[in-house]
Amino acid sequence: MNLGIRQLILFVAGPLRDISPVILVVLFFQLVVLQQPLPNLEAVLTGLIFVVLGLALFIRGLEMGLFPLGEMMAEAFARKGSLTALLAFAFCLGFGTTVAEPALIAVAAEAADVAGAGGAILNTEAARTDYAFNLRLTVAFSVGIALVVGVFRILKGWPIHYLIIGGYLGVVILTVFAPEGIIGIAYDSGGVTTSTITVPLVTALGVGLASTIRGRNPMVDGFGLIALASLTPILFVLVFGMVIH
Repeated sequence: MNLGIRQLILFVAGPLRDISPVILVVLFFQLVVLQQPLPNLEAVLTGLIFVVLGLALFIRGLEMGLFPLGEMMAEAFARKGSLTALLAFAFCLGFGTTVAEPALIAVAAEAADVAGAGGAILNTEAARTDYAFNLRLTVAFSVGIALVVGVFRILKGWPIHYLIIGGYLGVVILTVFAPEGIIGIAYDSGGVTTSTITVPLVTALGVGLASTIRGRNPMVDGFGLIALASLTPILFVLVFGMVIH
């Protein structure tokens, strides 16, 4: 019994430590600055317990499943020696995990509502639905392209800073010509693409691939795919805005 309790404490200690700064900030501003008691204290504590347990289970699941799976698939594709299959897998992984990302769905729906209300598109249900869907497809396609470029970079050993600098130069140039109403959406799209499923799988893909290929350093070459996955949606959505608007 004591062993089980000790294991449970160790299981939740890490996630509780990770979210403790958020808890302290909320308590400080609620109790000291606003000088008000926490509303629905019982519900807040219950929700906090669920968050800690959920985070602990999620982290454990990543360690047991997604990280080993991503590394295993990367190693298998590398040993198979088929560049086409590897790049196709990278694209499908980026596209599939992004198109269903809840944060992207929410941002796309909100962008469609604002675009309809502002007159950028027809303010009808069908027009708003099409706008949101096309925006999601654009972002998902861009992440797929980003992973293809990132995997090709690992294979060739290209320095990542050249791609990042070139990409953001492109962002600056496109920002000058893009409609003002799409710029904020484009920049936000770069942040909502990296989801809780995409990040561990993509990271494991990069590290596993760099570990398998001779002459590649996993520390140097294995990381950076997430940066590309956050950069390319900005470029693609700026172009999307120039076409649609």
